Amino acid sequence: MSPSSMALTTTNRAAPALPTPPPTGEEADALTIGRRIRHLRTRRGMTLADLAAAIDRAPSQVSMLENGKREPTIARLQAVARALGTSVDELLSPEAPSRRDALEIELERVQRGPLFSALGVKEVRVGKSLPTDALEAIVALQAELERLHSERALTPEEARRANTELRADMRAQDNYFPDLEMIARSLLDDVGHTRGPVPQRAAVDIAAHLGFSLHYESDLPQSTRAVIDRRHHRVYLPSDGIRGRSDARSALLQALASHVLEHAEPHDYGEFLRQRVEANYLCAALLLPEREAVRHLREAKEARAISIEDLRDAFAVSYETAAHRFTNLATRHLGIGVHFMKVHESGAIHKAYENDGVRFPADALGTVEGQHVCRQWTARVVFGHADRLSPYYQYTDTPTGTYWCTSRVSSTPEGRFSVSVGVPYAQVKWFLGRETTARSTSRCPADSCCRHARPPLAERWDGHAFPSARPHASMLAAMPSGAFPGVDTTEVYEFLERHAPGAG
Repeated sequence: MSPSSMALTTTNRAAPALPTPPPTGEEADALTIGRRIRHLRTRRGMTLADLAAAIDRAPSQVSMLENGKREPTIARLQAVARALGTSVDELLSPEAPSRRDALEIELERVQRGPLFSALGVKEVRVGKSLPTDALEAIVALQAELERLHSERALTPEEARRANTELRADMRAQDNYFPDLEMIARSLLDDVGHTRGPVPQRAAVDIAAHLGFSLHYESDLPQSTRAVIDRRHHRVYLPSDGIRGRSDARSALLQALASHVLEHAEPHDYGEFLRQRVEANYLCAALLLPEREAVRHLREAKEARAISIEDLRDAFAVSYETAAHRFTNLATRHLGIGVHFMKVHESGAIHKAYENDGVRFPADALGTVEGQHVCRQWTARVVFGHADRLSPYYQYTDTPTGTYWCTSRVSSTPEGRFSVSVGVPYAQVKWFLGRETTARSTSRCPADSCCRHARPPLAERWDGHAFPSARPHASMLAAMPSGAFPGVDTTEVYEFLERHAPGAG
């Protein structure tokens, strides 16, 4: 079975060439039925009066029927079908009878909808006197207006809700995706890799196996880590190193993962997040193959010496990749509940996952991302730990129990982040670092814990300080509709045009 045939089902939402979606709701049904009646009537050379006489109705009633202003009954449709020498099924077909009719239906639908009414724009009379090119322009403009309106409506609340739903789905399956594990195993088997860490040569072999050649360019668009040219079967990578990464394999394997999983351009934030999770998961499953990683972890558990650092070193990956991979395998293969956090030095949560009962800070929608972690938690305390070579371990007593956590800090262009993996107290017996004496107490979400300054400090400065906030742009910006988030599509297309075979 090829990897692509095992790929998770994704939704390819290519924009239609014509505005001919199946009608939705009674009004749209009536519009399409009316246009089909008019189309068949004129094709048979019948006038309104001819059809009206044939079905024993007034011409004005037939006109209202053809204009979609009256919902036809089955009996009326049967009479019209007999008069036109066709079937009721033909009249009820959801497809517009012609391109012109499709455009007219779309414009009528929009003009009767809430967006057009809210704008207070005078309706355009849709008739034979309206040229088709003018009709096309109006329909295109209204489609863009709807797109911009939808983009504006895609608030940060929508993005946070998508994050919350995705985390709930991941928790429900213990962050383990068997389909992706199967794809990774098949790819590695196909290139003959059966044991141990995946060398860069194997990553290159996977690209060749999938039919791609590698090209390193100095002018790769700044908003990208890699670019796939599916037309010419090329993968473009930066010639000056992998941006923001210490592992040259990751950017290549992530790009190939999206291809294998048949990801299409995301049309909403939820789809974007799921694609990113799937690509990251498949990349990690290739870098730390399930069979070898589980063997390593089971041996470490038997020796009561599980260590994220040791997992990192055994497979030559980053600490964050090792921590992610541990959460994929810990519950399914080791029976250990776990939580993971990536926290910015400001205290804001960047990524989080849990299935061990720990209570992350959350807003009213249950959203964790963007919330601030208690100052007493390991993920915050580690920033004050001077030793960057040794792992930091800590026990934290919380309202939901005591948790042990190991954490490390890494520097990025966006600032410093801590990456932490934790387990309930009952599970710490399997881990290196359990002998630590570092311990703290968190009473959050109680305000008395760390949300307010100490009384003497607060009394001195309350009312005398007004800080200027420095929020991340992602906190306020909606995902651009119809574009890969954060990527300048024009820049990517121009890059591909410059480097396509035979160009310039």
